[in-house]
Formats: sequence, C-alpha cells, structure tokens
Amino acid sequence: MVDGTEHRQSRRRMRILTVVGARPQFVKSAPVGKAISAAGHTEILVHTGQHYDYEMSQVFFEEMGIPEPHVNLGIGSGTHAWQTGQMLIGLEEVLQAEDPDWVLVYGDTNSTLAGALAACKLRLPLAHVEAGPRGFNWELPEECNRVLTDHCADLLFCATETDVDNLAREGITRGVHQVGDTMYDAMLQFGPIARQKSKVLDRLGLKSGGYLLATVHRAHNSDDPKTLSALVSAFAALGEPLVFPVHPRTRKRISELESFASGDRPADTLRLIEPVGYLDMLVLEQNARLILTDSGGVQREAYFLGVPCVTVLTETLWPETEKAGWNVVVGTDIDAIKHAVHDHTWPVTPPEPIFGTGHAAEEIVRLLE
Repeated sequence: MVDGTEHRQSRRRMRILTVVGARPQFVKSAPVGKAISAAGHTEILVHTGQHYDYEMSQVFFEEMGIPEPHVNLGIGSGTHAWQTGQMLIGLEEVLQAEDPDWVLVYGDTNSTLAGALAACKLRLPLAHVEAGPRGFNWELPEECNRVLTDHCADLLFCATETDVDNLAREGITRGVHQVGDTMYDAMLQFGPIARQKSKVLDRLGLKSGGYLLATVHRAHNSDDPKTLSALVSAFAALGEPLVFPVHPRTRKRISELESFASGDRPADTLRLIEPVGYLDMLVLEQNARLILTDSGGVQREAYFLGVPCVTVLTETLWPETEKAGWNVVVGTDIDAIKHAVHDHTWPVTPPEPIFGTGHAAEEIVRLLE
C-alpha cells in the first residue's frame, strides 16, 4: 500500500478548464481552484466578462488570491441571447485550443449555460458545481440556465440532499454526488481574514447588530419598475438603518424610477452604497441584525453565519434554510416584508451544518480524478 502522497502522485495530471463570469462564481470557484493546484493539476481559468466592474470582478480576484484568468473574453452586458451567444462563440474557440480533461462550470448564470453548451457540443467532459437547486419558476432566466446545464453535465456536484432529490425527479441519477457547498468552504477560509482586515463597519459608521443589510440583483426584481419601486419603498419604510450595496444594473434602474426622476429620495435610514468586495460583504453580513435579499448565495451565507434572512422572492432555491427557520420567503409585498423584519420569531439555537463540512472543494477534485 502506498501513502496518500504517493497515491496522488501516481495519478495522471489533469487539465481542468474553469468558466466563471459573475461575482458569486468567483467565490464558489476560489476553494476549488486552490484544491486543484494542491492536487498537482492545472487549472485554466476563463473569465467571460459577464461582470466587469472592479467592485463586481477584479476585487474578488485580489482579495481571494485567485490567479489572473488565462483568458478574459470581455463580453460585458447585453440581452440574454446576445450575451450567451457571444460567450458560446468565444468559449468554443478556447475549448478547442485547450482541449481540457474537464470543463467546470458553477451556478446558474449565462456564463454557466454558455460553458455547458460549448463543452457539450464539443463532447468534452462537463462538471457542474452547485447542481440541482430548483425554484420551479420559469419566469427566472436562472432556472432555465441551471436545468439545461444539469442535463448537459457528466458530473453533478450537489450542495444538499434536496438538490440530489430534485435531479432524481428529472431522471438524472448518474454522476450525481452530494459534496457540500463550496461557498461554505470559502466562508470558513476567508471569514477570519475578513474579520481581521475589513474596516467596512468603521468606514460606514455602523455598529454590530445596529443595521439591516439588503441586496437586490435578480432581473425579476430589478428590471420591473413596479417591483423595484415596491422594494425600495419597503426598505425605506422599515424605520431602521438599512445598508444597501447596489448592483450596477439595479442602481441604473433605481435612478429611472418615477419617484427618483421627480426628485424624491428614500428615507434617511436607507443608505445606498457602491458594491463591496467579498471580505467587506462577509463582515456586513455577519454583523447585520437581519438580511433582506434575492440572492441565493447571500441566503446561504446568512445561514452559515446564523443571521436571520428575509428573501424578497416568491421562492427559494434553498428550502433547507426556510425549513430550519432562518429564512422567510415573502416576495415584494411591503406588509409581508415589514412583518418578517419586525414581528417574526427567529431560532435561538445555531443553524445545523446542512451544507457540508467545509471540504467540498477537495471532494470535487477527488471525484474529477
């Protein structure tokens, strides 16, 4: 019998091409990239350019020690069809040139779907990290992206048992593995660094537990003026200090609202700030009294940290957080949001570890091997 080191050295070195493009994917991929390197394999990192502002992209590479991408397609913003099509064209060329052993995609963005389609059409082995979540709402483009990607994938890495069950209901059982959540890996790795380095509370004059935190970025919320206006009004009506790091697209849509165009501004308690980096976001989340969000990643980070979460969608991809009592799904109704923030009874015991042990990245690399 050989020891673990000799056994790993005896394996063939792999070339793994990772497709990322949006800030949640930078977080999810960082622990896996480290595990790929530690195992002696080569990662070819391709950035589609879906998120391109410094606060939405480059700061994550700097803070998390992610190597510079081998290729940045620089696609940028556009309609879903245009953006996905441009990514597909660019990724096909890169995949043909690199001919990797595996193509690795994350989550449910247009970058995810483009990577999946390019790999599938070139008959390259495809692995999907964060496979299986279902919101059962086809009005959301992310639902289309995640379902199609799962049906293209050869290996499907699930964060929870619910995700495995969702895939089984669609007839997908081969290549499915429950490995845990790489976002949990990332939080365990970078949480202590964030607490040591981030000065965001001092910079914003905030005290732990003395504010609410909100994020809105889903097109379903930000691109509908009525829905976005209702959310901004609800946030302003809560009567508590609320910090709102605003996604660039959401900020543009807020500026176009009729109330803003007429010169009105939200209540003084509502603070719209620029997007923040990963370390600052972790500190803001950990010290918030409560979080309001339409982000699946923020819902999970709130759960990891034991911070109450109000989801401003009509469904959640992570029903485990709702079942555990740490997440309430309310949609965009002002009264429902007010009730959840002011009157809901939250758990008093820490959340159960339902998203793995913090070693999802290592398990993913083992399964790729």
